[in-house]
Amino acid sequence: MTKKLVTLAAFFGLVAIILGAFGAHGLKKVLTAEQLTSFETGVKYQMYHALFLLLISQLNILTEKNKRIIGILTTIGVFLFSGSIYLLATQELSGIDFKFLGPVTPIGGVFLIISWFFTAFYSMKQKNN
Repeated sequence: MTKKLVTLAAFFGLVAIILGAFGAHGLKKVLTAEQLTSFETGVKYQMYHALFLLLISQLNILTEKNKRIIGILTTIGVFLFSGSIYLLATQELSGIDFKFLGPVTPIGGVFLIISWFFTAFYSMKQKNN
């Protein structure tokens, strides 16, 4: 599980850096300040959770099953939260109405919150540390 989480974390981090650079240089002149701020929020949360997955991969107090569950929850959360923000912030450029994704963003946020909750819960549950 460690290798999978590190690979996933690296992928999320890589994509966050690419999207962050794209937002700062490519989208700066075509998005409103509000849209750009929203896009940057998606990038920040994606990077936070890339680092979170790296941390989870190295925690010996979590079982492989715990790590798998946290990894799945985090992945779903990043795709729903950050992914919906990216699409909503750039919908005017694409010409596609992604407004139906508005409710998806907070659902993604709930998945991220639950992944952090389970990290705390599983950590406290361990008897040896």
